Amino acid sequence: MELLNIECLGKRLRLEGSMAGWQQLYWDNQLVSQKSASADNQSFTIHEFELSRPSSLAEPSHDDVITQTNRQVMKVRLESDVQWQPFIINYTVLVDNNTIADGQRNSKDIERQTPEVAPVKQQKFSFVGLASLGFKLLKSAKVIKTMLAAASVAAYSWLFSIEFALALIACLVIHEYGHIKAMKHFGMKTKGIYLIPFMGGLAVSDERINTRWQNVVISIMGPTFGLFMSIGCMLAYWLTGNIFFAGLASFNALLNLFNLLPILPLDGGHILKSITFSMNSMVGLIACIAGAAAGVFISYSLGLALLGFLLLIGSLEIVFEWKSRHQSHLLPLDRYGQIFSTLWYFITVGLLIAIIWYFAASGDEMLSMPLEILRS
Repeated sequence: MELLNIECLGKRLRLEGSMAGWQQLYWDNQLVSQKSASADNQSFTIHEFELSRPSSLAEPSHDDVITQTNRQVMKVRLESDVQWQPFIINYTVLVDNNTIADGQRNSKDIERQTPEVAPVKQQKFSFVGLASLGFKLLKSAKVIKTMLAAASVAAYSWLFSIEFALALIACLVIHEYGHIKAMKHFGMKTKGIYLIPFMGGLAVSDERINTRWQNVVISIMGPTFGLFMSIGCMLAYWLTGNIFFAGLASFNALLNLFNLLPILPLDGGHILKSITFSMNSMVGLIACIAGAAAGVFISYSLGLALLGFLLLIGSLEIVFEWKSRHQSHLLPLDRYGQIFSTLWYFITVGLLIAIIWYFAASGDEMLSMPLEILRS
């Protein structure tokens, strides 16, 4: 992950590193120093490299020839002290033993940073690249967004009824808006909500996350907004006595509870991955595999083909996460963040179950259906 990115002698000085201990220092996107992962690595690290420049500050003309004798060799030294939980990095940059920059960065700075983008390499034609381009065009086309929303309403109306379709769309939009709200909280640019027939919804952002905490908040805010909607529908039911609001509260709670299953790529799976991989890579791998195994059992028991398809995507995500564990750019959760995220998850799950249980106790057959699904 990117630990530091500051200006040094008119160029960018960037420090990349991970909890495994390795660090790489770049000046003007050129690797100038690196430290390998080792059990002997300490939090305090020193990187040194040399630069040469003309002894005169004036730029040479085309007729001038700069020889080695009229070049000045400068010794650059970066001293950094990294504490991972909670994350703090203190740094000092020296040129010829003179301090030119120093300061401190914490997790808030990591959340707000825009990571360095590697130069784009020219690639040959491929169907994968064509599909990627098509998906980018899809995301940028507002007319496609409208068409997908209309197709979702039509599909759900055909399966059930127009009333149910509109209610389901409302549940999906509120859920996805929770994700969008969290992204905007972290200053991320968003492209809005996309409704996909029979698949649900998708909140799209132009930017990648920098910390596990961002991943937790963005993932859990969808179900949290869904919880708020169920509570609002419950209040409307108490005020009006209209059973429609009771049914909407209960089924919306079931929808968001399903999304909190600890299975990738569902929101619950992302929360589980962020918490466990922040503890230890092996703990994260075991937890995600256990979640996938539970998902296979649920998919087979209930005959949920769509869940099986999602599990395939989630399995690829687990493999990718494990392979890139030493090069991950994500700042891990500290102990407080792990505990808080776990409590937030279980409180949300508990309240959603409580809403389902409350309406099932009324004895109404329709309102008892979500609880019967849970018991199955």
